Amino acid sequence: MQHDAIILGAGGAGLFCALTAGQMGARVLVIDHNQEPGKKILISGGGRCNFTNIGAVPDRYLSENKHFARSALSRYTPADFVDLVRRYNIAFHEKTLGQLFCDGSAKQIVAMLMDECAAGRVDFAFGAAISNVSHADGRFTVTTSAGIYSAPNLVIATGGPAIPKLGATGFAYQLSKQFGLKIIPPRPALVPFTLPQTENLFRELAGVAAEVVAKAGKSAFREAALFTHKGLSGPAMLQVSSYWRHGEAIAVDFLPDAPTDWLISAKRQRPKAGLKSVLGSALPERLATALADTLGLGGDMASQKDAALTAAMQRLKGWAFRPDGTEGFAKAEVTAGGIDTAGLSSRSMAANHIEGLFAIGEAVDVTGWLGGYNFQWAWASGHAAGTAIAERVHS
Repeated sequence: MQHDAIILGAGGAGLFCALTAGQMGARVLVIDHNQEPGKKILISGGGRCNFTNIGAVPDRYLSENKHFARSALSRYTPADFVDLVRRYNIAFHEKTLGQLFCDGSAKQIVAMLMDECAAGRVDFAFGAAISNVSHADGRFTVTTSAGIYSAPNLVIATGGPAIPKLGATGFAYQLSKQFGLKIIPPRPALVPFTLPQTENLFRELAGVAAEVVAKAGKSAFREAALFTHKGLSGPAMLQVSSYWRHGEAIAVDFLPDAPTDWLISAKRQRPKAGLKSVLGSALPERLATALADTLGLGGDMASQKDAALTAAMQRLKGWAFRPDGTEGFAKAEVTAGGIDTAGLSSRSMAANHIEGLFAIGEAVDVTGWLGGYNFQWAWASGHAAGTAIAERVHS
C-alpha cells in the first residue's frame, strides 16, 4: 500500500500526529519496535496518565530556543485535549497544580488515541525493528524486520533515551544526525538526585517527605521533597533536576512559610523549648531532629543568642545540597536536550533543509515541567506536524 507519511514511534506524539494527518485525508503508517502502542502513556501518573496540565504555557518548557514551543502549544491547547477526553466520556480529575489525571486507567487514553487513529484509517506495523532509513528522489524508505516501506513524508517520533526498560533509545538522534540535524546533548530530566556518601543528613531520613522550596540556579519550585536511600527525590527535586548542572548546589528552603525571624520569635514565645521541638512544630519529627542535630544548637531556646538563631534560620531557608549526580535515564521521566530546534519550523515541526522530514515530541529539544506538560507537548507537536503533512498531501 502507498502511504503519504511514515511515522516512526507509536508514543503520544506519534499517535497524535497519525490521527491528525489521517483524519485530514493523509494515508499514514506508524512503525514501532514495541508490540503495542503508548507504553510510556500506560505507566504515567501511576497508571492513571497525567494527560495534560491546564497551565501548559510556553514558559514552562525548557529549550535552547525558549520561544520554539509557543506556536504549536497555542494551536493545540490543553482545553482541546480535554474536549477530546470528554468526547470519549473518560472521567478525570485535577490533582494539584493544574495536573489532570484519569479517574480510571491510562489504558483509556491509549484506547482513545487508537480509536482516533482508526477513524483516520491509520496503518500500523508493530514489533518492526528498523534496520535502515534512506532518502532519495523525494521519498523516504524504511527497511524493517516486517518489510520495506516508502513515503514522501517521514516523522521522527521515537522519543529520547529516558526509561530504557520501555524500549527507549537514542535512535532519534542517530537518525537526525544522518539527515544533518544537530543535537543538543541529551541529559536525564525530571530525575532523582544522588548525594555523596559524605552527605550525612539524608542517611537516616529515607522515606521522609516535606513541602519545601527547591532552587537550582534561578529556578525554584515549591512542592514535596523526598529523602531516599540514594539522595533526594519527590516533585520539587524532579522539577529542579531539569535546570541543574553537574557540580552545582541545590538550595532547599525547609520552612517556606516562616519569616526570617521565626526562630527569634520562637525564643520569645517558647523559651524553655529546644530547637528540635520548635522545628518539630513545622516539620516531620525525623527531619526536625536531623536538622536540629546538624545545626548543633544545644540547650533551650532562651539560651541561644539571636545571632546564632538568625544564622540557623538562614541555613534552614537555603540548605545547600551538592548532588554528585542523578539516577540517570533509567529513572528519568523525560529527556532534556535532543534535536536542535534551530533546524526545525516551529509552525510545522518540519526540517528546514529536507522536504518532508519532521521531528516531534520528546525527540526534540523541548522539555516540560513535571505534571502533564510533556504530554501536552506531545499532543501539540504531533498536531502541528500532522496538520502540515495533510496540507502537503493536498497541496
